[in-house]
Amino acid sequence: MNQAHLHLVVNHLPVFGSFFGFLVLAYGVFSKSQHTQITAYFIFVISAIGASVAYYTGEGAEKILEHVIEAKETVIQRHEYFAIYALISFIVLGLLSVIAYIITTYYSLYSKISTLLLLFISLVSLGLSSWTCYLGGQIRHTELNSATPTLIQNGNKEKDD
Repeated sequence: MNQAHLHLVVNHLPVFGSFFGFLVLAYGVFSKSQHTQITAYFIFVISAIGASVAYYTGEGAEKILEHVIEAKETVIQRHEYFAIYALISFIVLGLLSVIAYIITTYYSLYSKISTLLLLFISLVSLGLSSWTCYLGGQIRHTELNSATPTLIQNGNKEKDD
């Protein structure tokens, strides 16, 4: 397994982790279940680890990809540039999840504040990681670069008459 393969394996973990973690945490707030909230905190920590692995395998994936396809350097650079913001948001989300776990377990007075803060940060992380994935998808999926996809029917381009 090379870095490009590992990058592809883990790059969706932050997106899905922040989404499902948000849902679990929102349900935990709604149901007032500390156990459910703690489960969400662990999902966020796993997502942060996945974001770190995805970011640090990205450079190796780029080096391998340069020899495989003729990807435009600007597309790769946009993906790489935006990925650092997603990584930072996940590091913050993971660290605050650990702190929220401690607060929820030992200092329940501040639990609601930390939980609401994590709900917000998880949405920010979801947005940043989703956009980063979109930019990464443009590297290999050129159909994402076109605002108006070409319709192909029976092997011929459809013409407007």
